[in-house]
Amino acid sequence: MLKPLRQGEFVALMALLFATVAISIDAMLPALPQIAGSLSPDAPNRAQLVITAFVFGMGLGTLFVGPLADAFGRKPMMIWGAGLYIIGALACYFANSLEMLLLARVVQGLGAAAPRVVGTAMIRDQYKGRDMARILSLVMMIFTIVPAIAPLMGQGVIHLAGYHAIFLVYIAFSVVTMAWLILRQPETLSQARPLSVASLLQAARELAQSRMVIAVTLTQSLLLAALFSTLSSQQSIFDAQFDRAASFPMWFGVIALASALGSVVNAKVVMRLGMARVVTAAIAGMLILSIFAAMANLAGIFAFPLHMLWSIAMFSLMGLSMGNLNAMAMEKVGHIAGMASSMITAISTVISVVLAIPVGLAFNGTALPLYLGVAGFMALASVTLRIAR
Repeated sequence: MLKPLRQGEFVALMALLFATVAISIDAMLPALPQIAGSLSPDAPNRAQLVITAFVFGMGLGTLFVGPLADAFGRKPMMIWGAGLYIIGALACYFANSLEMLLLARVVQGLGAAAPRVVGTAMIRDQYKGRDMARILSLVMMIFTIVPAIAPLMGQGVIHLAGYHAIFLVYIAFSVVTMAWLILRQPETLSQARPLSVASLLQAARELAQSRMVIAVTLTQSLLLAALFSTLSSQQSIFDAQFDRAASFPMWFGVIALASALGSVVNAKVVMRLGMARVVTAAIAGMLILSIFAAMANLAGIFAFPLHMLWSIAMFSLMGLSMGNLNAMAMEKVGHIAGMASSMITAISTVISVVLAIPVGLAFNGTALPLYLGVAGFMALASVTLRIAR
């Protein structure tokens, strides 16, 4: 019988499980030019779909993994998800066309839904409210190390063995995290919820009747759309607008490390100010900064330091928002944590991908489409968050 982990080890394990998503996205960013050159030379912008295909698969997977985790346990679903993730990574490794790569990335995303959704449910099994928001902030603080080093790691792997070898790194990462989970983490589900159509419909009806859950889910969708738009466009912006493609992984690491400040600040202030006030201030900050950056671009100001400051501020304010929004949505639905986490994450992820793809494909050699897209998302998010409050 495994003993409950100390809080420090639990936070570290959850951070690595959450990082499955980050490493699956960020390590691919330096590979986009190679993928475009070898698999889509006539339409290089389509290489960005490698990112959104993974996110789309993850969004679909979250519809199923939460209810299954409520019925069969958190750890079994983590293990099954890791198996599907590894199969998808292997298929990516052998893919010889962009269409096959995108399909394999969807499968990989389906498997990555497990650590994202079930990890949130495991935290909710043991914490709630502001305590949950604090734990999520600590998880995200450690989690930010992975986005900082993932592009550098991806670039190193590409240099040594080509972009296909990145998928072997994904397999090794999944094996290590699952070994830690299996050997150290006890099951957190105290009472299984029967898996039946009636129980699923009842849970879905309960979520649909909550104005708070609906509004927070829409707010989260808009923030994720801003995040995925930024991730999809950054490599192209650094290359085309600032001629810094070779040093992009280093600069992205600087952005990720600097933006960890957002999670650090949130862990300290959320207990005093509350989740809603922190998220409101963060969204307002992102809206103002994006409008300012767009105006600077329209005025012909393409300063690299300005884009770096905008990027750091954006990711920092995301750190002030995402954990709090998750905690707000889950606070009243702890008895159906798995189902709630699945529904909220699935809906917000799929909506965000639909919104983010046009912004990424609108890239015109400058960051202006990104700034305008993010400003629009934040303007809408301020409205949906007001409804939630």
